[in-house]
Amino acid sequence: MIKVIGVRFRTAGKIYFFDPVNFEIKRGDHVIVETARGIEFGTVMSGVTEVEEEKVIQPLKPVIRLANQRDMEQEAANKLKEKEAFRICLEKIRKHNLEMKLIDAEYTFDNNKVLFYFTADGRIDFRELVKDLASVFKTRIELRQIGVRDETKIVGGIGICGRPLCCHSYLSDFIPVSIKMAKEQNLSLNPTKISGVCGRLMCCLKNEEETYEELNRRLPGIGDYVTTEDGLKGEVQSVNVLRQLVKVVVEEGDEKEIKEYPVEQLQFKRRHGKKEKMELSREEMLELERLEEEEQEEQEAEAKQNLQRQSGRSRQDGEHRQGERRQNSEQHDSEQRQNDGQHSNGRNRQENGRRQDNRNRQNGEQRHGGEQKQNGEQRQGGEQRHNGDQRQGGEQRQNDGQRQGNRNRHNRHRNNGRPKQEGQPKRDDNQSEG
Repeated sequence: MIKVIGVRFRTAGKIYFFDPVNFEIKRGDHVIVETARGIEFGTVMSGVTEVEEEKVIQPLKPVIRLANQRDMEQEAANKLKEKEAFRICLEKIRKHNLEMKLIDAEYTFDNNKVLFYFTADGRIDFRELVKDLASVFKTRIELRQIGVRDETKIVGGIGICGRPLCCHSYLSDFIPVSIKMAKEQNLSLNPTKISGVCGRLMCCLKNEEETYEELNRRLPGIGDYVTTEDGLKGEVQSVNVLRQLVKVVVEEGDEKEIKEYPVEQLQFKRRHGKKEKMELSREEMLELERLEEEEQEEQEAEAKQNLQRQSGRSRQDGEHRQGERRQNSEQHDSEQRQNDGQHSNGRNRQENGRRQDNRNRQNGEQRHGGEQKQNGEQRQGGEQRHNGDQRQGGEQRQNDGQRQGNRNRHNRHRNNGRPKQEGQPKRDDNQSEG
C-alpha cells in the first residue's frame, strides 16, 4: 500500500495520483504539481489515502507545494490570457483558411506551453498556423485534435432530460455504449431519442445497464409460453422490468384473457430472445448500424490516442531516466577523473620528490667526490711541492758544497805552487783568501 492524493486539473477531468510527501492536504485544497506537460495547478478531489501499488502509474511524482494566494492570482490571470489566445487563434485560422473548429485554449500554469483543442473531419496541415502562433505568443504551441464527445465534454450543455450533460458534470472517462443497452432497457430505438448532444449514443444508457441485466434474467421474453400457478398456460404479451410483473394471454374455455402475474408465480422456459421480436424499419436499422460503427471508430481512436500518450509519457520518463543516468555517469566519471587526477598528482609529487632526492644525493656525492678530489689534489700538490722544494734544497746544498769544495781544491793547488816567505805566518788550508 502507498499513500496518494487524487488531483484533477479541469472540470470533470481525470483524477491523477500524486505523492503528498509531508503536506497536510485535504479535499478541496489547491496544489502545485509537476506533470508531463510541466508545472500545473490542480484541485484535490480525494485526501490522503492508501491504494495498492498496482493501481499507481510509476513514477509517482510528489506535490511541489500547497497553492498560495500568489498561485491563485496567477491561475486567474492565465484564465484571462486563455480568452485572448482563443481570439487570436481564431483570427489565424481564418487567415489560413483552415477547415477546423477551434474548441478551447489552455495555458499551462508556468506559461511554458499553450494548448489549442480543435475538431476537424480529417487531417489538417497546420504547420504554418503553428509558426504564426509561436511568433505571437513566444512560447511552445501544441494543437490537439479531439473527437465530438471530447468537444461536448469541454463545451458542456443541457441534455434532453433538462439537466447539465453528464460528461461535463461528473464523468471523468467515456464508457463504451452500444445499442444492446437500449434494447436491454426496452427503450425506443429511434436514433433521435437515444442520441445525445454530441450525436453519439447517450452515456447515461450505461448507468442502469447492470440493474436491467440482472432483472431481465428473471423475466421471460415476449412471446414465450409460461405456466401459471393456476395451471393455465399462455403466451407472454409484455413485461414490467422494474416491478417484475408479466402480462400473459391465457385461454379460459373459448375466451382469451390477459392476466398479470408476478414473475415468482410463473414457470417458463425461454424459447427465443427479444431481438427476434423487435420490429424495426430499414432506415432505423441503417441508422443504428451507423451509430454503432461511429461508436466503434470513436473507441478505437481514443484507444490509439491513449496508447500514444502512454508511449509519449514512457518515452519522456525513459529520456528523463536516461538523462539522470547520463548525468550520474558523467558525475561519476568526473569524480573518477578528479580522483585519478589527485592520485596522479600524488604520484607525480612522489616521483618528483624521489627525483629531487636522487638529484640532491647525486649532487651531494658529486660535491663530496669533488671535495675529496680537490683535497687529494691539494695534498698531492703540496707533497709534490714539498718534495720538489726538498729536492731543490738538497740539490742547491749539494751544488753549494761542490762549488765550495772546488774552490778549496783550487786554493790549495794555487798555494802549493807559490814559494814560501820567511817570517810570514803559516796559513791554514781551510782559510780562504781575504
